Amino acid sequence: MGDPKQLRKKYNTPRHPWIRATIESERIVTKDYGLVKKKEIHIANSFIKKYRDIAKRLIATRTLAQAQKEKEQILGKLQDLGLLSSGAELEQILGLELKDVLSRRLQSIVYRKGLARSMKQSRQFITHRHVMVGEHEISSPSYLVSLAEESTVTFKQKSALADAEHPERVILVKGETPAPKSPSAPKTEAAEVPKETASEAQ
Repeated sequence: MGDPKQLRKKYNTPRHPWIRATIESERIVTKDYGLVKKKEIHIANSFIKKYRDIAKRLIATRTLAQAQKEKEQILGKLQDLGLLSSGAELEQILGLELKDVLSRRLQSIVYRKGLARSMKQSRQFITHRHVMVGEHEISSPSYLVSLAEESTVTFKQKSALADAEHPERVILVKGETPAPKSPSAPKTEAAEVPKETASEAQ
């Protein structure tokens, strides 16, 4: 049984971690979703595998009453998380992809709602305890946000980031350039004044 105090790993790692194609795809995913460790990818993949295995088992035993009950529970949970559309069937669980799970993470939701300028900044805001989901402070970027909770994702009221004009939240429009810090117009006018004065003196 093992020591109940010992935490067990809740995800599986690839059997062959040194496959070049896998390494390249993980590098792209890590960059696109602002991940820090490949462990986060393994957790998401294990989540998908878990429900795929359940779906395969239920498809094979769909005539049983208990299987029908489990089917409703599984589909309901994945629909609440926004991973499946309303009215989806068990077969659609087999089509879930890694990006489907990663896009439901709190880190992705904060960025998609425009509360952060990048995925990395979104992660920083969450880990620094600036983000609330409903009435709860969430400091885990990997938290899976349900459809019901998505509209409640915001900054803490006491956080300085709650102000939309905060420098870290201002998003520069594409193609827009910031105003120059040292305008040249006043300098030109100041330089012309002595010349006009000198001509008048003559």
